[in-house]
Amino acid sequence: MKYLFITDDPAMAAYVDACGVDRLFVDLETLGKQERQGRFDTVISRHDARNIGPVKAAARRAEVMVRLNPLHAGSDREVNATIDAGADSLMLPMFRTVEEVAGFCRLVRGRVPVIPLVETADALRSLREVIQIVGVTEIHVGLNDLHRDLGLRFLFEPLASGLVEAATEHCRRRNIPFGVGGVSRVGHGEIPGELVLAEHCRIGSSRAILSRAFHERATSLDELRAKIDLPTEIGKLRVAEWKLLRRTPEEIEHDKQRFRHAVLNVVRKAA
Repeated sequence: MKYLFITDDPAMAAYVDACGVDRLFVDLETLGKQERQGRFDTVISRHDARNIGPVKAAARRAEVMVRLNPLHAGSDREVNATIDAGADSLMLPMFRTVEEVAGFCRLVRGRVPVIPLVETADALRSLREVIQIVGVTEIHVGLNDLHRDLGLRFLFEPLASGLVEAATEHCRRRNIPFGVGGVSRVGHGEIPGELVLAEHCRIGSSRAILSRAFHERATSLDELRAKIDLPTEIGKLRVAEWKLLRRTPEEIEHDKQRFRHAVLNVVRKAA
């Protein structure tokens, strides 16, 4: 499993890189994001493109992925500037059509891998075609916007219902790596991190964003260290993953049902 940590702070990037994070996630998406998520309790990043280079320089082993804006008139400029700054891969959010992904890939011109972020119902339905586009190397399913676009109440409903598993079957058949949303710390979250991780392992997801439970909205390295023992928490996640990958078929099915019941309970309470 590759674990992603969202930051554009070079000092924090160096620290989480040393803690074993696999990918640093710089988030430059702003277009339409406040309108979509502003009234919800979600983390909206205010990252600075000027920090891509320093974050890249701070990382000794982790990749640097940059999420840009949805395809728009300024995408060509954004793509070129971000690649020149040192991004290892680019994420395209909020697409609805295959043509949008193809257009974005044409702008990238094979210089870095493209990771489409599936967070609309239309994107989920078009996944089979999207993964065949030249330049697309992996997929990430974003549960925050996806569950709202589907008219659902809770972000893990698309995963618990089987929708995500069915759509990502195309990725499994073509050996395209994919990730799904994020994961909380072991023993934390409305759905405990290890139970969410169990679903990742069951369906073949190999990327997960470390949720706010891994940073508690810290805005500096000192604050992060004061709030979270990150090496220990990532270590717990790695141990949980190791155990989950060695389950029997009966244990896998048991954990699948536990996850679905836990999600259903959250949805019932929210009704």
